[in-house]
Amino acid sequence: MLDTHNTTAAARIGPTILRNSASQAIHPRLLAVMEAARFFGAELDPAECQMPSDDTPPPAASLVAWARGAGMWARGVRLSWRHLMRLREAGPVVLLFKDGAAGLLTGVNAAQSVVFVKDPRGGAAEAAVPVDELRLGQVWAGETLLIRAQRAAEADPPFSIGWVAGLVLKEKRALKDIALGSLTLSFLTIFPPLLVMTVVDKVLTHHSYSTLALLTAILLIAMVFETLLGYARRLIVLVIGVRLDAKLNLQIFSRLLRLPLDYFERHPAGETMHRIGQVHKVRDFLTGKLLTTFLDLVTLLVLLPFLFYLNATLAWMVLGGSGLIALIILGSLRPLRRVYAKVVAAETAKVAALGETIFGIRTVKSLALEPQRRSLWDERVAEAGHARLVFGYASNWPQTLVNPIERFMSIGIVLIGAYLALSDNSGYAVGALFAFMMLSMRVAQPLVGFARLIEDWEQVGSAIAEAALVLNRPLETNAASGGLRPKFEGAISCENLSFTYNGTKVPALDRVTFSVSAGTMLGVVGRSGSGKSTLMRLLQGINRDYEGFLKIDGNDLRDINLRHLRQSFGVVLQDNFLFRGTIRDNIIAGRPGLTMEDAVRAARLAGAEEFIERMPNGYDTIVEEGSPNLSGGQKQRLAIARALITDPRILILDEATSALDPESEALVNANLLRIARGRTMVIVSHRLSSLTECDQIMMLDQGRLIDIAPHRVLLERCAMYRQLWAQQNRHVDAQGPRHARLAMAQGE
Repeated sequence: MLDTHNTTAAARIGPTILRNSASQAIHPRLLAVMEAARFFGAELDPAECQMPSDDTPPPAASLVAWARGAGMWARGVRLSWRHLMRLREAGPVVLLFKDGAAGLLTGVNAAQSVVFVKDPRGGAAEAAVPVDELRLGQVWAGETLLIRAQRAAEADPPFSIGWVAGLVLKEKRALKDIALGSLTLSFLTIFPPLLVMTVVDKVLTHHSYSTLALLTAILLIAMVFETLLGYARRLIVLVIGVRLDAKLNLQIFSRLLRLPLDYFERHPAGETMHRIGQVHKVRDFLTGKLLTTFLDLVTLLVLLPFLFYLNATLAWMVLGGSGLIALIILGSLRPLRRVYAKVVAAETAKVAALGETIFGIRTVKSLALEPQRRSLWDERVAEAGHARLVFGYASNWPQTLVNPIERFMSIGIVLIGAYLALSDNSGYAVGALFAFMMLSMRVAQPLVGFARLIEDWEQVGSAIAEAALVLNRPLETNAASGGLRPKFEGAISCENLSFTYNGTKVPALDRVTFSVSAGTMLGVVGRSGSGKSTLMRLLQGINRDYEGFLKIDGNDLRDINLRHLRQSFGVVLQDNFLFRGTIRDNIIAGRPGLTMEDAVRAARLAGAEEFIERMPNGYDTIVEEGSPNLSGGQKQRLAIARALITDPRILILDEATSALDPESEALVNANLLRIARGRTMVIVSHRLSSLTECDQIMMLDQGRLIDIAPHRVLLERCAMYRQLWAQQNRHVDAQGPRHARLAMAQGE
């Protein structure tokens, strides 16, 4: 049993502090989640969990996000003892205790009314202890985390109106409340016309003041109730809209992040943003006009029989007018669909031009391209305006035909009703006419709205098609789940590696074969178009449809979990993007749970510490958008620090120093040997002088491996390498090695 008298749940069920290799405390809640995930074959990195800034325990939401980020299914729930008794075959269940600790529920014995709780500190060897309801209730308030492996059937369904509607239908309880409220409001709608009919037919005829007072009181009560009910219904609709908006944003952003890089390389950012923005039209349609129209149709089911009761002739006229409007709108859908497609294409091109100008504003300003961009923008605006004008002309005709029908339904029916009332000698037709007039528009409005809903559906269908062009693209396979998660040492090998980009016939890599052991500093050189960047893309898993084999520690990259692969790499590019935020936040961007000490350690290793400390606010200095307050060398050193923060076993420097000034390059090169200690480093560079200290240098040309050897060996046996060296180092004599090291130190 849990001894709550002599020890806290934190001390009994889990450790308060453990140390990992980075000397960081692992919270007991993290330990519990890690062991539960390990039961399903997944390894979680505690550094990836977003921890609170203070000393409070990580909340369930952070733990759920952490597990989902690793490809697990996870959900935070609040359970009771009765629920626990049903969890016989659920696998480990994480119980979050009141004092911030956690335990693992590993089994249930319903006959003895106990559950078995395990200390997450002990690992697989720790035995679970039986706990009854009374003892568990003293340390546990019901907060629970359910974790299991992601099922294949839970893969993302294609984006469609049905998928979005499914999100709406998940709000079953709220939708039931709305339907019940709408039905009640429909019956309340009948009261005013009935009262008016009674006033006209009874009160005015018999001069009954008491009846008038009673009817007034009933009307006031019904009005107050209808007002409150309407407010509650609108509030529920608002809540559904906010929930749906949050779910859509989360799902869409998740899909966007899992799109392969080559999609973003082939499509303008403005075009992608415009198409993604179309999703909100679908959301507004479902929670706005569609939901309102169907709620009005509920009202129609109640009011329509009452209209036929009042006057069948006028009721048929209302239905006939609504049906005629529907036929006109349906007849105009096909031509409007063709015209609206041109509007969508023109708007997409306009937004793409705007986004390209904003993202490339530095180039626009530096090359004085304002007139050209303005001319392009004027052209795109003119095309979009013309398309919308043509669409307006096309949609104006159906509206012109519909207007007289709507006027007849609102005014003509009154005149016909007045004629019928004059022809009726019963004396009660006048009151019925008043009641019909009050209800007829309440009936005609949803009928006309339903007809117009079909017209709006065309625009929504177009919005869905636009968003689907982005969201239904093939996602990166095994981005979060599936695949191997080996612990890398850093050995890299290729066997007949070939790769050809889509749309080309000449292979970017052609039967490349090589092998380097773990801890090797590998240089990659070659002329432009030789395949250097392609090889780096394949190593990072950006393209995985290659031929042959590309292996790390004997495991083919296609079999390795993509997220795990990239988290095990450190990558520094020629032009690195820094996020708006502090220098510290940029350095630990890949591991938000790390501390200032880790950021300082990585900055020191990258040679960035000296300039950071000279900044106005040190590590808290804000990096502006586009990094205008940093030099090129400072940006590169921060990028190297960001790559080193995870202590990767493999570090890729892809032309990382080619854009630096000699002084900055010398600083980076001076740290290379220190950075490379204990890891495999792949350095792509045009400057051979920066690669002379590499253990191996790979010479590529037109996608083929020419030779691979140390610098001195290549100078002797590889004519192409010797030619490149001579071109770049004409001032260096053939004795080379000493002068090459001097050239590297001077950044030449």
